[in-house]
Amino acid sequence: VQDGNETCEVIGSTQMYVDLVDPKAKGIHMSRLYVLLDEASRECTFSPVSLQQFLRDMLDSHSELSTRAYLEIQFERPLRRAALVSGYTGWGSYPALIRGIRSRTETTVEMCFTIKYSSTCPASAALSRQSIQEEFEQTFKHSNPVDSEHIQNWLGSAQGIVATPHGQRSKADITVRLSEDSTVFPLTTLINHVEEAIATPVQTAVKREDEKEFALLNGQNPMFCEDASRRLKKTLDETPDLLDFLVRVEHFESLHAHNVVSWVAKGVSGGFQARPHAS
Repeated sequence: VQDGNETCEVIGSTQMYVDLVDPKAKGIHMSRLYVLLDEASRECTFSPVSLQQFLRDMLDSHSELSTRAYLEIQFERPLRRAALVSGYTGWGSYPALIRGIRSRTETTVEMCFTIKYSSTCPASAALSRQSIQEEFEQTFKHSNPVDSEHIQNWLGSAQGIVATPHGQRSKADITVRLSEDSTVFPLTTLINHVEEAIATPVQTAVKREDEKEFALLNGQNPMFCEDASRRLKKTLDETPDLLDFLVRVEHFESLHAHNVVSWVAKGVSGGFQARPHAS
């Protein structure tokens, strides 16, 4: 797969479809599609350009039977990730998918990927601060003046931090539709952009100083799933060469017995709709 300037080898699964428009035909020629895919996997790198050509080849192989072709390649994109402070590195794995759809006159190329991140509940963060304030008042209401060293020691104790906000692992499933003149899949570039926008992507190798920094980032970036959707929409709106996009955010609640989900789309006429859809 041509991921930006990098050609990466991946192991994935493929779905291939052509329609059957001849009512008298018994079926399609599956072996033709299999051979096409086998040859392409050995001889070319999948880019938006080669994907469009492959879809044309699929239709040419069924010229008497078909008018539409569909190809989907699903894989994991491994990326080396640095720790926040310590300099340690580890592998992150990102589910990804490239998809091509062609009729006799039009081709659509899409790319999908998933990022995982941590989300701290803003309401829980506010309630935790309130609980700490109340505990502070209860502890020091008869102390006048209050010694700063005493306060510092108190804040570092279990009594001082009587409440912590709840957070959870979360994910964003992102689908983008590429412009017709795209020559590469901007997979790593987009992953980096959206992780930067979210600010709290899950980590790989961590030491104590990395975990401390991660706690700070979570404290500085509390977000409901709607907040995460807004951040991602802003980033994708500012990204060139994307004709359309659809984002599905899901927070795996640690307070509730259910998850929360938010959808957002670019909002182009006739494009993706920000709503659940049948798979």
